[in-house]
Amino acid sequence: MTIDTVELAAKTPDQPQPWDELGLKEDEYQRIRDILGRRPTNAELAMYSVMWSEHCSYKSSKVHLRQFGEKAPASDALLVGMGQNAGVVDIGHGYAVTFKIESHNHPSYVEPYQGAATGVGGIVRDILAMGARPVAVMDSLRFGPLEADDTHRVLPGVVAGVGGYGNCLGLPNIGGEVVFDPSYAANPLVNALCVGVMKHEDIHLANATGVGNKVVLFGARTGGDGIGGASILASESFDDSKPSKRPAVQVGDPFMEKVLIECCLELFEAQVVEAIQDLGAAGISCATSELASNGDGGMYVQLEKVLLRDPSLTPGEIMMSESQERMMGIVTPENLDAFLAITARWDVETAVIGEVTDTGRLIIDWHGETIVDVDPRTVAHDGPVYERPFERPAWQDELQAAGPDSLPRPSGGEELRDTLLRLLASPNLASKAWITDQYDRYVLGNTVLAQPEDAGVLRIDESTGLGVAIATDGNGRYAKLDPYTGAQLALAEAYRNVATTGARPLAVTDGLNFGSPEDPAVMWQFAEAIRGLADGCQALGTPVTGGNVSLYNQTGGTAILPTAIVGVLGVLDDVARRTPQGFRTSGQVIYLLGETRDEFGGSEWAWAEHGHLGGLPPSVDLAAERELADILVNASRDGLIDAAHDLSDGGLAIALTESVLRYGVGARVWVPDGLDPFVFLFSESQARAIVAVPRSEEVRFTDMCSARRFAHQRIGVVDDGGVLDVQGLFAVPLDQLRTAHESTLSSAFEA
Repeated sequence: MTIDTVELAAKTPDQPQPWDELGLKEDEYQRIRDILGRRPTNAELAMYSVMWSEHCSYKSSKVHLRQFGEKAPASDALLVGMGQNAGVVDIGHGYAVTFKIESHNHPSYVEPYQGAATGVGGIVRDILAMGARPVAVMDSLRFGPLEADDTHRVLPGVVAGVGGYGNCLGLPNIGGEVVFDPSYAANPLVNALCVGVMKHEDIHLANATGVGNKVVLFGARTGGDGIGGASILASESFDDSKPSKRPAVQVGDPFMEKVLIECCLELFEAQVVEAIQDLGAAGISCATSELASNGDGGMYVQLEKVLLRDPSLTPGEIMMSESQERMMGIVTPENLDAFLAITARWDVETAVIGEVTDTGRLIIDWHGETIVDVDPRTVAHDGPVYERPFERPAWQDELQAAGPDSLPRPSGGEELRDTLLRLLASPNLASKAWITDQYDRYVLGNTVLAQPEDAGVLRIDESTGLGVAIATDGNGRYAKLDPYTGAQLALAEAYRNVATTGARPLAVTDGLNFGSPEDPAVMWQFAEAIRGLADGCQALGTPVTGGNVSLYNQTGGTAILPTAIVGVLGVLDDVARRTPQGFRTSGQVIYLLGETRDEFGGSEWAWAEHGHLGGLPPSVDLAAERELADILVNASRDGLIDAAHDLSDGGLAIALTESVLRYGVGARVWVPDGLDPFVFLFSESQARAIVAVPRSEEVRFTDMCSARRFAHQRIGVVDDGGVLDVQGLFAVPLDQLRTAHESTLSSAFEA
């Protein structure tokens, strides 16, 4: 077979090339020719196609993502921000935590188990590349209707993939969310988050510096799985007319990854590696170009030295392969023997494939012939930047005008009781234990709180009790009604969930999932969501440390709900003082914090009971969110509360039910004077939480709220009567609540 070399490319400018099949536009292909001054070789074309894909280059989103930097709040905690494999924050006592969320949406639809599993594996390697030990994972999932046949095909495989890979790695899965909506049919969202821990001095950046330093590829061999996988799949919409994408989905081996984690951590500890880059989307194309571009700008690689599972792979396929469990290291010559000794001890296959140069070029040879000669910046960082047209869709006004006010509301105790039981059993509010019980939540022994708590909490340091809390949240219905407000509501809920545990929110990662950027209405949703999130982070003082954009999430012309998933990380000085969500002690008083308004636009009640989506979402008051968080954190630290639960989807009635079911302790609740019982129970007004206060601390707690002029009402008492009693309206035994809450998913999937 004739190899398409740089020399041959210069002599054959008119040779046809499959740029369109690789996802490039005609003008993008011409730009590559202009950059090189010739046609690209086949290997160069493969490299540019994956690195200029939407998934890798952010070409449609860059112009908007800049706001996260331009509006970033000052933060003493931020150690590494956007632009690296993951952001890093200081949590005190010399510890740093790195965390990030990434999507693996389209691969998970094509091959649910492997798509989800390799999504977990990829985000774990991002965390590992920063020099951190991965300590936990989370997952944020979206599926089509619960009863749909395709949901029954996709969901069990995705859940098994997330659980199987994470469990085999020995990483606890401490939280996340699962949402069902028709817009996610044939386009599920699988967003995985990982958190890692290190000391400040152990932070590593992925830069190829030091002329003469060796480029080492280690881990699993390179195979034919995942060629153009995430990079190409995530850069176009699904279309029934296109062929199967199955060969493009990567295949994971969590046991290989576990060995790779320990090997990398020993390499870092021995100080025999200058930088490590994981090989995820775009594989060797990404690792070589990004390392070179971030470093001294030059690299020479002998591609035939790459260890292969399939010897028939072409150079271009080797460049594009997204085979899992691979890392690329930069090693000084004097440390090479020690590096190789460590990888050999872990039985990790290793190949020295090149070295860092000062040429400013990324040059890749294949058996002595040059097949790539490019400026690495043009591949990794200077790709297309599109200012896609966007405009507010014509239907937005009509959608917002069609509020839920005309929907029939339940009245009287029996109707309210029946509404609660139906909502508890609805797919989005029902217990997700059928899913989360497939995950190991407590492996490693440092999980302090996990599902179904508001946030996952991890112990970081045994001697001091230092810990972190992480929560992810997002509401696509809110964002459909108003994407600016919807993004802020996602941020506010995650921020509030972290604070309910007693943790002080520090930083944000985001997973931005939207439809086609070529649709001006979708781009308007995206632009508004970014603007809302950037403004919200500025107001709350929580910088965005990094994240992921996933576009083209639509089937044919039907886009998913605009889904901004926000992860918030907070710090607890002592996890022994964390606050759980469940009521435990009879006689404690229940307080409702925050103001309750008649707000049902985008609510679970309107959707689950009436299939209605319209109106405006709940209003956002970020100053109130910040004040509420401050109360929750200080009350937890000072021992003023024994339980706390945020109010969000489904309102107070759902929060109360989850609080009494957590430990099987009942409650008596009364409706405050002047408040409609339906609004009291089911409104989704924000900046609210319920807390259980020991009677001995009631005066101190109310004094704290009064001093801050924050709304607080005593609405009930915890008791051991075995019922949730809304006095004067209805009483429901806990057993009946539990049956309604816990049977939906198990009935659907075990049948």
